[in-house]
Amino acid sequence: MAWCAKMSSDDGPMERVRIVLSGMWVALMLTYLLGDVLRLFAGDVTPGEIDGVQASQGVWLGAAVIMMVPIVMVVLSLTVSYPVIRWVSIIVAVLAALFNLIGLPYVGWYDNFLIGASIVFNGLVVWYAWTWKAYS
Repeated sequence: MAWCAKMSSDDGPMERVRIVLSGMWVALMLTYLLGDVLRLFAGDVTPGEIDGVQASQGVWLGAAVIMMVPIVMVVLSLTVSYPVIRWVSIIVAVLAALFNLIGLPYVGWYDNFLIGASIVFNGLVVWYAWTWKAYS
């Protein structure tokens, strides 16, 4: 398959970038989860509601799809061939950062801090993917 990565023992720099990108996506996902946990402990949310309104199954499905993006990107970063994954990483990271910026500022200081951290992780994904060169 042309879209699937072929790694060999001499793929050092290419493999390193794939691992770094995967690590950034893991860090982003953990940052999102930390925000969710802190919101629960801080009492900033009522279970089953979003902004005081009972959320439908469709809303929860949408939230699940959004939260799956970094998880899927971990897998894709390790399996999709260069240069496809380079551009997918850049596009997804930029869209994720924009998505997070839409809601700023948040009520909790911790939320604003974590959104800032997530934007840094997205920026690092873009930087690593942008500077990723094919090695021969």
